[in-house]
Amino acid sequence: MAERIIFHIDVNSAFLSWTAAYRCNVLGEEFDLRQVPSVIAGQKDSRRSIVLAKSMAAKKYGIQTGEPLGMAREKCPDLVVAEPDYNLYISASRKLMALLRDVSPVVEQFSIDEAWVDMTGTQRLYGSPVLAAQWLKERIKRELGFTVNIGISSNKMLAKMAGELEKPDKVLTLFPWEIEEKLWPLPVRELFYVGNATEKKLHRMGIYTIGELAHAEVGDLRRKLHKHGETIWHLANGRNADPLQPVAADNKGYGNAMTTPWDVTDLAYGQQVLLSLCETVAARMRRDGQTGRCVTVQLRTSQFESFSSQRQLPSATNGTTEIYEAACRILEEIWDRRTPLRQMGVQLSKVSHDSYRQYSMFDTVRYDRLEKLDTAVDGIREKYGEDAIRRASVLSFENPRKGAQEVAFHVQF
Repeated sequence: MAERIIFHIDVNSAFLSWTAAYRCNVLGEEFDLRQVPSVIAGQKDSRRSIVLAKSMAAKKYGIQTGEPLGMAREKCPDLVVAEPDYNLYISASRKLMALLRDVSPVVEQFSIDEAWVDMTGTQRLYGSPVLAAQWLKERIKRELGFTVNIGISSNKMLAKMAGELEKPDKVLTLFPWEIEEKLWPLPVRELFYVGNATEKKLHRMGIYTIGELAHAEVGDLRRKLHKHGETIWHLANGRNADPLQPVAADNKGYGNAMTTPWDVTDLAYGQQVLLSLCETVAARMRRDGQTGRCVTVQLRTSQFESFSSQRQLPSATNGTTEIYEAACRILEEIWDRRTPLRQMGVQLSKVSHDSYRQYSMFDTVRYDRLEKLDTAVDGIREKYGEDAIRRASVLSFENPRKGAQEVAFHVQF
């Protein structure tokens, strides 16, 4: 039986890399965010905004992901800040996963910028694991325009740990016979599944390195940390038999939420936010062949008070227009317009693979036309990118003072 070979692919500083690649390769800009101290942050003019991703040059200034933008600018006054584009990131992630599935049929996506690939038995096709990883890394860079780290091992967790050993743009191995040299000297916080709280508990037990954890009495760990203690003990010893899950289980619901750049104080702006959210949710449902019958709108005020309401649809759907219209009706019913909103969310539940529609004799809507429109929009975005076609009402999204316009499409190629 062939030795199991697992690759872990991790995009280097994903949000920043994807933004930079799009600007350079698609927009033709010469300035590359990756070559200067730069970060991605939600509101580039707000000191309270959070750093979502950083360049290697920014890392040299001590800037960390998750810290306030104001603090990052104090460390580097000339810091370049770019705002995130989540539609772009979803598109880049899909392209990466499609490329990986072209290499191997067994791909498990772990997050928007990470995946495991089972390369067992592919040596005759791609060469040794290290050569295959080097080829794959260069193919990603050449075809998609960004760099990745690839960790190689015989199980998922060791492959992920391998990719963390050194960055960026590296191929690294961490097979069981390399654990003592490469893994055990590291601080225990570097181990997957060891967070701040677990690290403190381990320190109180006199455990500071992954090697010390690996040699600890598993009974003591189980008593102090319960089942989690036994789990991380196995990981420290390189044991992980989890198979790759190439097909995700069916979603029980689809949702999306966002914190708005400004307080939502008028209905038109709130409807724009809902439209953006509904487009993302509906597109994901269509991609998975799912429909839903229950629309929920979730709101949070500027005073951090949360409330929500839901509405049953007469027929299961994944159509953007139907979901959006239901969400707008809910918004009008539950929001008094006097309390500013800071976060809004839309969720579809009671999902299924049912594709039939329950028509009413009073229906005046041509649902077949709406379905063809959604299919056409999905196809254009899949081929040319998420921003290739946008509703005109979303073009004023960054400036709520412009208000909502008639719903139409803006196309750019």
